Amino acid sequence: MKRAIIIVIDSMGIGAMQDCSEFNDIPECNTLKNVCKFNNGLNLPTMSKMGLGNIDDYEGIEKTQTPIAQYGTMVEKSKGKDTTTGHWEIAGYISEKPFATFPEGFPDELVEKFIKETGCGGILANIPASGTVIIEQLNEEHQKTKFPIVYTSADSVFQIAVDTDIIPLETLYKWCTIARRLLDEGNYNVSRVIARPYKVINGKPTRISKDRRDYSMAPPHTLLDDIKNKGGKVIGIGKIEDIFAKKGITHAVHTGTNKEGLELTIKAIKNELDLNKIAYENKNYGEPTLIFTNLVDTDMLFGHRNDAVGYGKAIEEIDNYLSIILGELSDDDLLIITADHGCDPTVPGTDHTREKVPVLIYNKTINGKDLGVLDGFDHVAKFIKDWIF
Repeated sequence: MKRAIIIVIDSMGIGAMQDCSEFNDIPECNTLKNVCKFNNGLNLPTMSKMGLGNIDDYEGIEKTQTPIAQYGTMVEKSKGKDTTTGHWEIAGYISEKPFATFPEGFPDELVEKFIKETGCGGILANIPASGTVIIEQLNEEHQKTKFPIVYTSADSVFQIAVDTDIIPLETLYKWCTIARRLLDEGNYNVSRVIARPYKVINGKPTRISKDRRDYSMAPPHTLLDDIKNKGGKVIGIGKIEDIFAKKGITHAVHTGTNKEGLELTIKAIKNELDLNKIAYENKNYGEPTLIFTNLVDTDMLFGHRNDAVGYGKAIEEIDNYLSIILGELSDDDLLIITADHGCDPTVPGTDHTREKVPVLIYNKTINGKDLGVLDGFDHVAKFIKDWIF
């Protein structure tokens, strides 16, 4: 049976969209191009062979006359520049109404309900902020009061940070579940509640990526539902399970690093994952199969932290693994590599950027070609439907 694999390189945008100013971005934002330039070129032989370098002039990424994949640019239809909007559109759903943002912090009514229902006693911050910065600024007060650090960003997120040596991880997750319910009951239209656990390591507050969890709004009908409803498998690797609020997912495994996510993807392709351990239900799932992987380090560790060097190294690491992945694919496998938005570490600010994204489509039996500019990330869902149904 035919199978599809989607790998999302989180935030690897390739140029500002025409409406970027509406999202407080500048026309100069271009995550991949600027990261390449900052690093005096990147070494991406696998994606170069696939045609990535043919999309634009990227320092260090060679163009090829004989691409082994179909390549192109996708322009987002949805109104947003966040993880949820991008992934939902990749899976076929267009978000016409933007999620709500809170540049002045969350309203008092919501905060009061959160404090009352969690019993946390109070909160710190309630402002838009960089997560790494805010926990450093407020860690000492957090240690004294044990109040959670609640903050947002330019995205539609309600983020809760705690030192899990002070507040147990299970309590943090419970508080996030309560926040999700309150937001839904109040029709606040907030995309995600994010658990941001950290520990003080060598005197420095350090976020624990593997224990992060996202509590998303449930999406309407997507490609994932189509596959699951036909009795197929949808294997979410990384934060896919959270982004889709488990809807349309049959199996899921969280990851702490891109390396772990890539190695799990290879295991899934080779049918070496213990699916019984990561299945939601005790039932036999058949075909078709979708393996859906999110590689978050580019965004979370490097884009938001303005670390262009780390960002470049992360892309190179992905490229190294892609050479292994291509070798494991059969004639019945369709691999699609793309991104969900931008997060240019070289421009002012630490927020996502409203950008177009690349798409690379590979199968051993399909000839490489230029797909040009495609209107909508939902072309990924269309390609997969045409392949497996």
